[in-house]
Amino acid sequence: MKKVAVIGSGTMGNGIAHVFAQNGFPVALVDISEEALQKALGTISKNLDRIIAKGHLTEEQKEHTLKNIHTYTNMEEGVREADLVVEAATENVDLKLKIFKDLSAFTKPEAILASNTSSISITKIASVTNRPDKVIGMHFMNPVPVMKLVEIIRGYSTSDEVTSQIMDISLQLGKVPTECNDYPGFVANRILMPMINEAIYSLYEGVAGVEEIDTIMKLGMAHPMGPLQLADFIGLDVCLSILNVLHDGFGNPKYAPCPLLVNMVQAGHKGVKSGQGFYSWTHGTKELVVADRFKKRHFVQ
Repeated sequence: MKKVAVIGSGTMGNGIAHVFAQNGFPVALVDISEEALQKALGTISKNLDRIIAKGHLTEEQKEHTLKNIHTYTNMEEGVREADLVVEAATENVDLKLKIFKDLSAFTKPEAILASNTSSISITKIASVTNRPDKVIGMHFMNPVPVMKLVEIIRGYSTSDEVTSQIMDISLQLGKVPTECNDYPGFVANRILMPMINEAIYSLYEGVAGVEEIDTIMKLGMAHPMGPLQLADFIGLDVCLSILNVLHDGFGNPKYAPCPLLVNMVQAGHKGVKSGQGFYSWTHGTKELVVADRFKKRHFVQ
């Protein structure tokens, strides 16, 4: 496996492109927006500078990494020669199905098609392709260059050979691949999202405030980040989407998203990406500042 294409140049896409390129793979980074692609290259460059500052990379290695990345706004052109395509587009079922249907037509028959989806069925995604045995989930964690885990999700038809290849390539990236089967939320989000949802319910029901909930989970459970802060980093819209997938997939009311989460997303308060969530992020992400709405313990719903 030599050439890799990454679909989507957002936070996850540019991180995935970064780790492949840094490990010697030629990468085609594909996005419909040239502006987004240039922003992604800037982000990758800054992240490489951070690694250099820590003494883990040289300027020459940075230059080589950036030279490994080529950008495309035309998906057919970008994926034509790829041996592996990793889709990292928005967590939207219809969009992903459209992308994989196109990838099925645009790529070599032997190319492996992977999705970075955090919750959407790999089996469903594979069903729109002409090679369901070669479709697999590669769920990287954010920030991709730092986090070691890659959750490898086998669809109903994913072959042993493809699974083995993806496990091997993940190891080449310095990651720890961990295999699971294709059920709603897989493992990471099936466990994480109900915890985040329960934290939001605790706030919604006036059990405690934002800072108190996060402090209890950080100091009491040794979590590096409280669940409400983590939800802001993930994106409240993404959390809502995943909870809806879990709720629809299992039909169990315990996965129903908290009404407060629904209202916040509808109001455009999506966390770090929008500047407002449970915390205010307009000043940056170094200091935690509880959003004005939640500064009082008993806020108005």
